[in-house]
Amino acid sequence: MIKLILSICLCVGLYSISFAQNLFQIKGNILDATTSQPVEGASVVSGNLFSTSSSKGSFVINNVSEGSHTLTINHISYAPKTIAIHVRANMEVITVLLSETSNTLEEVAIQGKSATRKNKESSIVTHIVTEEFLENNRENSLMQTLSKIPGVSTINIGSGQSKPVIRGLGFNRVAVVQNGIKHEAQQWGNDHGLEIDQYGIENIQIIKGPASLLYGSDAIAGVVDIQPSKIPQKNSFDGEVNLLAETNNDLLGISTGIESRKEKLFYRGRITYRDYADYKVPTDKINYENYIFDLYDNNLRNTAGREFNASFSIGYVTDNFKSETFFSNVNAKNGFFANAHGLEVRTSSIDYDSSNRDIDLPYHKVNHFKVINNTRINLNDHTIDIDLGFQNNHREEHSEPVPHGYMPTPPNSEERVFLKNTYDLNIRDAFTLNEKHDIVAGINLEFQDNDIDGWGFLIPAYDRFTVGAFAYDQFELNKDLHLLAGIRYDFGVMNTKSYVDWYPSTVNNENGTTSNIYVQRAQQKSLDFGNFSASTGISYINNNTTYKLNIGKSFRMPLANELASDGVNYHMYRFERGNLDLDPETSYQLDVDIEHTQNAFSVGISPFLNLFDNYIYLNPTSNYYETLQIYEYTQSSVFRYGGEAKASTTIIKNLQLDASVAYVFSRQTSGAKKDFTLPFSPPLSGLVSASYQLNDIGFLKTPQLIMDFKIAAAQNEIVPPEEITPGYQLFNMSFISKMDVFNNSKPFEVRLKLNNLFNVKYYDHTSFYRLIDVPEAGRNVSMSLNIPF
Repeated sequence: MIKLILSICLCVGLYSISFAQNLFQIKGNILDATTSQPVEGASVVSGNLFSTSSSKGSFVINNVSEGSHTLTINHISYAPKTIAIHVRANMEVITVLLSETSNTLEEVAIQGKSATRKNKESSIVTHIVTEEFLENNRENSLMQTLSKIPGVSTINIGSGQSKPVIRGLGFNRVAVVQNGIKHEAQQWGNDHGLEIDQYGIENIQIIKGPASLLYGSDAIAGVVDIQPSKIPQKNSFDGEVNLLAETNNDLLGISTGIESRKEKLFYRGRITYRDYADYKVPTDKINYENYIFDLYDNNLRNTAGREFNASFSIGYVTDNFKSETFFSNVNAKNGFFANAHGLEVRTSSIDYDSSNRDIDLPYHKVNHFKVINNTRINLNDHTIDIDLGFQNNHREEHSEPVPHGYMPTPPNSEERVFLKNTYDLNIRDAFTLNEKHDIVAGINLEFQDNDIDGWGFLIPAYDRFTVGAFAYDQFELNKDLHLLAGIRYDFGVMNTKSYVDWYPSTVNNENGTTSNIYVQRAQQKSLDFGNFSASTGISYINNNTTYKLNIGKSFRMPLANELASDGVNYHMYRFERGNLDLDPETSYQLDVDIEHTQNAFSVGISPFLNLFDNYIYLNPTSNYYETLQIYEYTQSSVFRYGGEAKASTTIIKNLQLDASVAYVFSRQTSGAKKDFTLPFSPPLSGLVSASYQLNDIGFLKTPQLIMDFKIAAAQNEIVPPEEITPGYQLFNMSFISKMDVFNNSKPFEVRLKLNNLFNVKYYDHTSFYRLIDVPEAGRNVSMSLNIPF
């Protein structure tokens, strides 16, 4: 497929060049007139030709005829600007300076400040992820794509599934928000991925550190906030087709999106399909529980999968009103590495090596459906946001029906079924008391209804209701010095439902006799939790340097699995037991962020200190259930510190270097694992990237070559039963270019990427499969082609 696409593009491009001898190219940079910082997302229009500025402020317009032309530059945060230029051969790169505007546009209330300026004035440590970053760094899942950001890593489950980790904490300690509503699935599971289509996303805000003030429980470690896409321009229609192919797991994928707007009515839609085979690892043997598994052709058997995602939204916008309703459905079927789910696979009759694309037992199926409405109303000095959401998550886990202990052979392969319905309502009012005070107050409500089915019990059915109210004030001491302070109170109720085994077990009585009973695994219980959260911080802007200091307290309600699990997790080959006496987690954190930026150089550092009063974790005990070790949920105090540092510079005109480093230290200061670290703690790691902008090569416009070098230290700080993970070094390469094959204003975009250049065998300490001696994926070549229309 890759050869075919390249051949077609080459032939068409060579044909096009012969007719383009009198056409030229405009290159430019768009900068903030006050700070000289790049302006991203500005539209540049010349007649029927169009371009958008990148994260570096650069833009390119191809196929421009010689002579005088007019450029019109627009950006939602700046005043429009029109300039006249003369196009000719060997033109110099032009520079356009934009001034901030105080106008309130119909789509977004700017209130006289750009988004970049607002981010600097806030004391909360955030990282903005752009659409360009997502396109240039796209991996097999959204969280793997984001793992290039310092302080962000992933817990990987195979090649197509992963969940976020921020500064060493993951699962339900990191809230994932999409279009204003928290994504609610089965995040508690070790082998449960994230059901979000990574295509069509334009902007993500990552908050590092406690964020319960704004997002409530589950944001105790940070937030991945996938924000709504910008509203299409008036009287427009745009679309794109994304094609993807990879060699390691023979992946083929396509994603098609459209968006359109008349005057006030607009809509968008997207369909994505991906099909991939077992992925390859640079080893031919796996050692699990002292049993050696041979891998045929280096394939990690039964890790193939299929995904089909669809989304549609419709909206209406006026000067003071905007409302958009989103519908989305994510459907996936993924195999689990057969040898990761117990040793029974040794006697299985399934021929896992007959095909690398079939999905045999064990596997999971998941369908996640969402309906979300975002409404914004501008009333004089008040901006009211109302978010409504409904989510249905249906997850099935299938395994071979084999007897375990007193459990007879099950009637089918449906081991566990989880069905969750979630209803959300968020209301927020942002208003100004005067020119000095920007106040935001709001309320969040959520109700979950969780049912279970299947022959393998792990957690009970339950209902959960939470309500939270918050308010914060950003006070302008002067134009460069801002203070933020806020408080929040949350209250939640958890109702667990009774569960009794479907088969009898033999138990020993006190008088020496035995009885056959149906064991009760879960009680009908009602628990409530309440807690205050708070945050205060200060931000100071000194010319090109921004200083931030923030202190926050967050909390997290215990989950159903932490409170009431009582069953065998055959996927992890252990017995897990909850604890109804658990208290909510509380976390205190100090964040510092210093960033200095100039035209050709930037540097930043973000250290943090963190203290948990009662961190919840699954502790291995010396007791056994039948032949399985019992793990029990307990709590301990934890002290953590670490941070990230980054630097970027332009060495010569076309060469840019970026470097970053991240480190986390954790220590339990009480409990059964006192003086140990926390599970899945990422090691010290660094990333160095070199990006070189090449000259145009025929129909290849603004080609760019990127080299990444990642180094991770050995992780010697472990908590049993973890094992030490050795360090590693990786080289990745990318080639990115626009292809002007049809001489129009919308060139194709092509990306070639080579991951793990030297096919290194290495282990990621935050990977789910690391626990069973499975290394990360081997060498992979991927090609993506974006065709706009």
